[in-house]
Amino acid sequence: MDIHEDSGTQNFEDKKPKVMTPEKKDDNQASKGEEEKSDDVKQIGEGGEKKEKKRKRRSTGKNREGGEGYKRYVYKVLKQVHPELGMSAKAMVVLNNYMNDMFDRLADEAAKLAMYTARKTLSSREIQGAVKLVLPGELGKHAMAEGTKAVSNYLSKNAARSNK
Repeated sequence: MDIHEDSGTQNFEDKKPKVMTPEKKDDNQASKGEEEKSDDVKQIGEGGEKKEKKRKRRSTGKNREGGEGYKRYVYKVLKQVHPELGMSAKAMVVLNNYMNDMFDRLADEAAKLAMYTARKTLSSREIQGAVKLVLPGELGKHAMAEGTKAVSNYLSKNAARSNK
C-alpha cells in the first residue's frame, strides 16, 4: 500500500517530526511527590510552538490492580495458627513474593501439561500434576491432600448454600 494513495491514508512525508524534550522544574516549585509522579514533556511542533503533553507512567507493584496480593490471607492463617504472634512488614513482603513465585511455577507447569495433552482448559488434573512435579516428596503429598480437602470443603459449602 502506497502512502501517497488518496484512500484515507495520511501523507507522512509532509509533516515535520516532533522533537520531544523533557520539561525541567525548579526544585523550589515542585514538591518531591510531584516530581516522582509527573512526566511532563514539551513537544516542539510545526512553527516552533511548544505544546505540553503528559505521558502515562507504568504503575508500580504497589499500585497494581488486584489488591495487596496474599498479605491478607497470610495474616488470617497466622492468626488461626498462632493468634498471639505478629509479622513484620519485611517478612510479609518475603512471604508474598514466595507465594507469587509458587503460583507462577505451578501455573507454568500446569500450562505445559495442558499443552502436552492438547487441551485448552486447566483442570484439577493438570494442577495436581504440576504440584507433583514442582513440590518434592512429602511436601507435594501434603499439598495435594490440603488442596483436595479445600476443594471438597468449598464444594460442600456451596452445595449447602444452593439447597437453602
